Amino acid sequence: MQGSLGKRINELLVLAVLDRGPAHGYQIALSVEESTDGAFSFQHGTLYPILHRLESTGHVKGEWDEETGRGRRKKTYSITSAGQAFLKADSDQLESELRALFGLLRSDAGAA
Repeated sequence: MQGSLGKRINELLVLAVLDRGPAHGYQIALSVEESTDGAFSFQHGTLYPILHRLESTGHVKGEWDEETGRGRRKKTYSITSAGQAFLKADSDQLESELRALFGLLRSDAGAA
């Protein structure tokens, strides 16, 4: 397995949400939590480093929105074609690895 499992899963969660369409950071976090019935969520301060890492690798693109009435700007993230290719390849690889793991965990061979 390449990279830590948690890091890989977090990146795949973000990319999967963005594969549905562009979103702000808060929307991404909310969508992950809702889509997984709370099984996955982002702690405060963990989502934006993930987004910045994905942005630096070219898997997502961030664009600043115009200022809102409150004087704040929001950054909207979208998945790139490189991000879509990575999402497909890494999710397939992760699925294969998890199947192997659960195959071992659930095998009767270990029972003596």
